[in-house]
Order: sequence, then C-alpha cells, then structure tokens
Amino acid sequence: MLRLLVLAALLIAVTARAESATPAIKAVRSWHLAASDLPWTDTTPATHGLRLTLIIFQDTAWDPETTLAAAKNMAPLLAQCGVRIVAAELRQLAAPRRFRYYRTAVSRELARLVPVPRPAIYFVADTLNRPAFDAEAIGRANSGTRPELADTIWVAAGTRDLHVALAHELFHVLTDSGAHNDEPGNLMQSETAPENTRLTDSQCAGMRATAERNGLLTLLPN
Repeated sequence: MLRLLVLAALLIAVTARAESATPAIKAVRSWHLAASDLPWTDTTPATHGLRLTLIIFQDTAWDPETTLAAAKNMAPLLAQCGVRIVAAELRQLAAPRRFRYYRTAVSRELARLVPVPRPAIYFVADTLNRPAFDAEAIGRANSGTRPELADTIWVAAGTRDLHVALAHELFHVLTDSGAHNDEPGNLMQSETAPENTRLTDSQCAGMRATAERNGLLTLLPN
C-alpha cells in the first residue's frame, strides 16, 4: 500500500512539473478582414486568392490598427499580380516575454505550441538573431533546419515603410526564393523603399505558379 502511495505521489509530481513546464500562451482577441475590407482597385483581373494570418503580442509596440492598416495598404502591391487578399485574420496572443522576440529556437517552439494557418506574419518586439534584420521571411527552401517556421514572416517593431516591407517579404515566401531584383522601382530591390513597389510580369507569373503549387494561393472562379 505504501509503495502505491509513493508511486501515486511521484506521478502527481511529474504531471505537475510537466504542466508547469508548458508555457502559458493564449489567444486574447482576434480581428477579421474580408475581401470587401480590402477593395480591389487594380485593372488587372484577380486570378488568385490569398488568406493571411497576422499575429501580434500583448505588451509590445504593435497594435491592431497599425497591423490591419499595413495589410490593407499592402493589398494593391499584390493586386498588380492578380493576387487578391480574400481574408486576413489578426490574432493577439498573451505569451511569456521570450516569445515576443524573434529568435530561431524560441520561435520554432512558439510555432509548435500555437500552430496557425500559413502564410503567417508575426509582428514581434525585436529580433535576437544575428545578423539582425528588420524583417525575415522563411520559405520552404530555407527552412530545412527550422521546418516549423516554413511560410512565415517575422517583423520587428520600427520597420520602415511597413506595407512595402510586408509585401517584399511575402513575395519571398510566395516565390519560395530569396532572390532580389535590381531594376529601379522594383519591389524586390534588396532595400525596401516607398518608391520600390513594382513587379514585372515574369515575377508575377513565377510567384503565382510557385505559391499555387505550394498551396499558399488558390485559383479564384472566373
């Protein structure tokens, strides 16, 4: 009987320790943008639909107004390729402080603990990776050692020209490529800037083909 009591006590202790080791991450609020919230103004027909997941954290500089506005302002940059954002969901998470910063090992853990539809954009307080980038895109080709992060983008607070930066990084994910383009005014210049917004027909075609093949874009009905 004593042995059973000891085993039961050990089991309770191990269970409690395992539960306490699991970080408390919970969704606090969510906001939704429908296609009607992202008006289509481009003369190019919309051929492909994109669904986005946006993630912000409590107790950081990111607020829902800023992130939703960035998604809306990004829409015309994708429209030139016939890609329409048909839905975007913004989720606000309450999480331990370490998850509010982009660091590969910790962010992989977050992605495992809280899986979300992809492509997903995480708005973090800062990056702890070195070299440090204002924003980093992880496609499938460069996620071999970090598969949990495939099809995600991590954006640090203070990123300039936010909607342009988001479109730039999203293009990397949708094309599954880290390639840049040196043509003046091209969105995929290595340095983002307000005037760098254009994409060529060839870039658009490549993006649509790759993203559709990877399940990140869907064909829209005629």
